Amino acid sequence: MSAKELYNRDFFEWTQCNAALLRAGRFDQADIEHLAEEIEDMGKRDRREMVSRLQVLVMHLLKWQAQPEMRSPSWEDTIDTQRDEIALLLQDAPSLRSHVERILPQLYPKAARKAARETRLPNSSFREDCPWTIDQILDPGFLP
Repeated sequence: MSAKELYNRDFFEWTQCNAALLRAGRFDQADIEHLAEEIEDMGKRDRREMVSRLQVLVMHLLKWQAQPEMRSPSWEDTIDTQRDEIALLLQDAPSLRSHVERILPQLYPKAARKAARETRLPNSSFREDCPWTIDQILDPGFLP
């Protein structure tokens, strides 16, 4: 069975077969089209993970700011964890930093809605635009 035929039948075997073909320099036998798609998808997964982690981080910063009486070690741990994981993603893919700066205005309203829902505060309790810079959001020493 060719490398291309394996793609839909046994993805794991497809990965192993194509890795071996690439290492052996047998590019003409490798499934280049699907390999290119999978490489692009890997980048998309990193980007989606970054957006997800940033949204959780912003939501918890909003909760931290809006309900000081409810602050808990759990919230602080979530903030620290998200920052640590974002830092690792940026270490592996520094080019994601510019994506983070572009996406913040789009993800902020979602984070604010979720913060309102979790705190049971009205949506109007939260600003319409992000009150912090990306540097503040990612700064391990920053808590609003």
